[in-house]
Amino acid sequence: MTKTVNTSENKMAVMPEGKLLLNMAWPLISSMLVQALYNIIDSIYVTQYNPDAATALSLAFPIQNLQIGFATGVGVGVNALLSRFLGEGQRERGSRVAGNGLFLSAIVTVLFMLFGFFGARPFFEMQSDVPFTVDGGSAYVSICCIWIAGIVFEVVLERMLQATGRTVYTLYTQGTGAVLNIILDPVFIFGVPALGIPEMGLAGAAVATVIGQWVAAILALFFNLKCNKDVDFRLSYLAPKWSYIREILSIGVPSAIMMAIGAAMNFGINRILQGFSEVATGVFGIYYKIQSFFFMPIFGMNNACISIVAFNYGYRKPSRITRTLKLTCGIALGVMIAGWLTFQLAPDFLLNLFNANEEFLAIGMPALRTISWSFPIAAVAIALSASFQALGNGFYSTVVSVSRQLVVLLPAAYLLSLTGVVDNVWWSFVIAEFISLAATLILFARIYRKKIKPLKEAE
Repeated sequence: MTKTVNTSENKMAVMPEGKLLLNMAWPLISSMLVQALYNIIDSIYVTQYNPDAATALSLAFPIQNLQIGFATGVGVGVNALLSRFLGEGQRERGSRVAGNGLFLSAIVTVLFMLFGFFGARPFFEMQSDVPFTVDGGSAYVSICCIWIAGIVFEVVLERMLQATGRTVYTLYTQGTGAVLNIILDPVFIFGVPALGIPEMGLAGAAVATVIGQWVAAILALFFNLKCNKDVDFRLSYLAPKWSYIREILSIGVPSAIMMAIGAAMNFGINRILQGFSEVATGVFGIYYKIQSFFFMPIFGMNNACISIVAFNYGYRKPSRITRTLKLTCGIALGVMIAGWLTFQLAPDFLLNLFNANEEFLAIGMPALRTISWSFPIAAVAIALSASFQALGNGFYSTVVSVSRQLVVLLPAAYLLSLTGVVDNVWWSFVIAEFISLAATLILFARIYRKKIKPLKEAE
């Protein structure tokens, strides 16, 4: 007989919201800060190896975005459903969701492995004719795709820990993977002849990356098997069952689509910037590395918020849902104001970390200052979007993402590029965030009226 979950013993049901959010979010925020630091240090190493590597990494970013997007799509679906079923006391259904999530992870892995073998070089050849960019970039992407299993299973297994309130373990998994990556980067990029390790350049950065991801995935599996007592991990639960797969995808596909849209946006912006210079494209790639130091902690907090909101929706506690969302918005806004100040006051310091020359600084400093005006606006939109995924309306997130990145950002960037001034292109990010916030507020009002308000009236 399957044991049900006693919700009264779960901290997501009883702990004060502020304490709960911080309790669940700090490990995620810490691990994502380490991950963001890795992203920055990784780029510092490769730009020290060759300044032109910034362009290759920028062109590779859409594929990396897709990798994370597909893994996150499965993970978000598993996270929201698992939290909800546990909130309702349905442990067996939650365990079957976890098993089917692992099955979907294997499908994602195979798809990207095929791209790594056959699609990496053509992808770079259609974007650049610079030999270093094509050779180094395609080697980097190929390795990351062929050995993608590490990041896919890491993400999904970590979401299972988050869904049951065990976010502290994700600090160990992501932190260990990122620190290992940072240590191995110079070893494989520059080589260690005394140990028989050759200089590998960008390919070496990829090798360090996948080793870190695989170690993190193994740790996440260990913590789930040994410490996650709310989920039963049985081989029989790995058997695909369409009803569970459909529910996971109904929530997770919008998240995957959002990341795919982000990849399309990055690809489009890269193409627009290539019309100005390879340096402009490199600046865009470095911007994305730096901004992750502020955005990734917010995404970590959002992951905690999703679990709390989904659990309390299943537990029928609307007041805990609204208080959690208010706290998330306030913290996100504070983080993004700090990011705006950093980009406004010290853009030259940030860019000089990446071996920037005069041309890179001339393009990069206005870019960082201009784009950062969008940070406080993005904070509120990101925080409120947690409610879309947690309450089973992931499609709303897709609508917002499409509005921001495809309907507004790319057309605005293209039109501004026609002025012939690259500095004007960066304002498209600010314009897009204004539209995104407006769409988010409209959709949140709708979901509040349909799902949260009825629970309040029934209290």
